[in-house]
Amino acid sequence: MAAFVLAPLAMPTVHNEIKNKMNLAQSLLLLLALAPVLAHAVDPGITECAAVRDNPSRLACFDRLAAQHLANEPAQPAAASVTATDVTAANEPAPAKHIPTALSEHWELMSGDKRGTFGFRPHGSNYLMATYTRPPNDAPYESLRHVFPDGRLSHAELSYQLSFKMKVLEQPADRPVDIWFAYTQKSFWQAANGKASSPFRETNYEPEIMAVMPIDASLLGFKARFLNIGMAHQSNGQTSTLSRSWNRIYAQVGAERGNFSLLARVWRRLGEEAAQDDNPDITDFLGHGDLQGSYRLGGHEFSALLRHNHSTGKGARQLAWTFPVAHKLKGYVQFFNGYGQSLIDYKHTLNSVGMGVLMSY
Repeated sequence: MAAFVLAPLAMPTVHNEIKNKMNLAQSLLLLLALAPVLAHAVDPGITECAAVRDNPSRLACFDRLAAQHLANEPAQPAAASVTATDVTAANEPAPAKHIPTALSEHWELMSGDKRGTFGFRPHGSNYLMATYTRPPNDAPYESLRHVFPDGRLSHAELSYQLSFKMKVLEQPADRPVDIWFAYTQKSFWQAANGKASSPFRETNYEPEIMAVMPIDASLLGFKARFLNIGMAHQSNGQTSTLSRSWNRIYAQVGAERGNFSLLARVWRRLGEEAAQDDNPDITDFLGHGDLQGSYRLGGHEFSALLRHNHSTGKGARQLAWTFPVAHKLKGYVQFFNGYGQSLIDYKHTLNSVGMGVLMSY
């Protein structure tokens, strides 16, 4: 009976032992399969440090391991430092946008208008027009009956003006001034005078040199833009009784108010020897200065030129209207009354009206 009783008790024990051994074998097989992965995932140094039994020594081992790990980490880019200058620059308002005006563009007054040196630019108006003059100034040509029959001129002419300027120095020695050279040529052509072989009656040549300085001042609602100090020579290239010429120095101020521009100029004639002076009384008729104004309305421009000598009562008035035609070509209408439309006419008063075309820019 005893043997019979013990046998059933022994069977579960044997069964459990066999089951435990199988579980152990499976665990070993699993460890062997995961060994390559664990070898990469677990730093061998960690195992070594974990095997140290002494607590202080184990902590020291882990500290050394951490230091080695930090030393092997790739360097991270340093964060950009923000300086007080950067903060100030970020808080500063953006510079004001440059808004060109008619005068600032014409004389390149602001830094945004500068175009460098030795570039050709318009100075005065460049036009070609047919004119009718009443009465023409016949007196200078009475001695040239072989050219002008009976010394008479045709009332109808073609008149043109070419005018350009060139900057020769831009802010020399960092001074706020530009040096310009300008040239203007105005011609009067008796194109309708076939009896006299259609000659050019008069041509005036005027080279100038000027120093232009930008200014910033307010006067009567106008904004003064520039001061111009210049010297001009004007002559007609003729000899004997037809010769006319003079030299002058001048100062000119340019101002603006919206679409209205105003140029005021005063001059002083440079003296000449009496024997070489072809027109000693020229300032009696052309005065000592002029005033020019222009108003722009869309593509149209209305302009006026005034001269007056208060001591003699002599002077001149010129009105002009420019209107769009095509691209840079514009229509041009001009009316003149008074003295000095040309040098040969400096002391002859006349009325002239003309119409033609003008090249704009």
